[in-house]
Amino acid sequence: MSSIHSRKLMVIGLDCLVPDLVFTRWRHELPVLHGLMSRGIYGPLESTIPPITCPAWMSMVTSKDPGQLGFYGFRNRRGYSYTNLSIANSTAVTVPTVWDILGEHGKKVLLLGIPQTYPPKPVNGIMVTGFLTPDVESPFTYPGDFRKEVAEQVGEYIFDVRGFRTDDKDHLLEEIYRMTERRFSLARHMITTKEWDFFMMVEMGPDRIQHGFWKFFDADHPRYVPGNPYENAMRDYYVYLDSLVGGLIEAAGKDVAIMVVSDHGAKRMVGGICINEWLMREGYLAVKCVPDKPTKLEEVEIDWSKTKAWGYGGYYGRLILNVQGREPEGTVPPERVKGCRDELKAKLEAMTDEEGRPLGTRVFFPDETYREVRNIPPDLIIYFGNLNWRSQGLLGTGSVYAYENDTGPDDANHDSFGTFILDAAVGESGRYVEGMHITDVAPTILHLMGIESPRALEGKSVLRESEGVYSPEEQARIEKRLADLGYI
Repeated sequence: MSSIHSRKLMVIGLDCLVPDLVFTRWRHELPVLHGLMSRGIYGPLESTIPPITCPAWMSMVTSKDPGQLGFYGFRNRRGYSYTNLSIANSTAVTVPTVWDILGEHGKKVLLLGIPQTYPPKPVNGIMVTGFLTPDVESPFTYPGDFRKEVAEQVGEYIFDVRGFRTDDKDHLLEEIYRMTERRFSLARHMITTKEWDFFMMVEMGPDRIQHGFWKFFDADHPRYVPGNPYENAMRDYYVYLDSLVGGLIEAAGKDVAIMVVSDHGAKRMVGGICINEWLMREGYLAVKCVPDKPTKLEEVEIDWSKTKAWGYGGYYGRLILNVQGREPEGTVPPERVKGCRDELKAKLEAMTDEEGRPLGTRVFFPDETYREVRNIPPDLIIYFGNLNWRSQGLLGTGSVYAYENDTGPDDANHDSFGTFILDAAVGESGRYVEGMHITDVAPTILHLMGIESPRALEGKSVLRESEGVYSPEEQARIEKRLADLGYI
């Protein structure tokens, strides 16, 4: 391994990779990742609020929180109507990414599969866009003609597993492995045939296999059955990933720093909370006719003139207040917004399960969570059961509690901590580091590449402590101490 300011840096993003499985449970079955940890530093990486692929990956590569980025999930309010949601793509990213900064310093970049990069933007190198690319007929590369080379190397490139919420687990496994093999094959081609200083890829496979197979391996999952045929499916896939990571590192050659990261982790999902059913029962949401079967909110006739709040489903809950002068038929006076918000937070955090046990729900207010708030966030962000329960937006379920997922079979929710591993000749071996945040990744990348971080970045390099580099405030205190001792 080269000196800390390596000539090249390879970042291998493994979406949803779970730190406990890598650091502890399966560590000795993952020789490549185990070796990286033993030679470098590693630890849990605190994700964004909420810990969702979008905005988490963009927060990682821009060192900005979701409020500063101005998007809070895959779908965001475009205006204050009741239905106008848009999907966040690359055009929503209006601040520099780490590869933009590297490109300005003349560094050649190769980028593969990073979420929220479609449609592609010009870079100083090559880009293949991420999993929200519509299909291979779309312009998914920069430069545009690189798509021909992709087809020559891997055939039809697979952006994501289609329909991964399925009961056909054999087919799902086949698709996950096929997608992963093609992505790593393309990665190997790119790093061995193109000029580069910085390479970054993101593989979606860990996320897909955990949503599809968590209940089969986790003995504490309510639907776990001992001795089931898929008990080792997740472990076997982690072992397979480990071997692919090893092959990529070998192909990269010497003098390359290696970073392995995930945007968030995963945990068992017990069930779902039907947020709109709860709001209706608590008197915040009024409907003209209650549906007699589970129905999407947009298909229900809402009486907005009597509604104070409504919500959306997903791995976390998003609750919107119906504010006078803001929404078309707002009912909550602006001066009552804070009180209504506090009231909802108290009620949500006091929720219990059907047995009367506290769920442990957590509620966040965007203006108290982010450094700034751009565009239109939810009024409340909700972690039902601290993410052991998801949010379901349906009405007509007959219950606030649901034990089947409303979007298809799904065993796992996202967790607030992802994985960070760095082998870059940092002068320490096998150091477990706590307190790292996803916004620290971009400054660490720039530090490794020998480029000073712009002051606008929110995070800090995780290497400063291990290199003995003091902040200006620490430097001043140390100098004063040395002066008091008569050394300077």
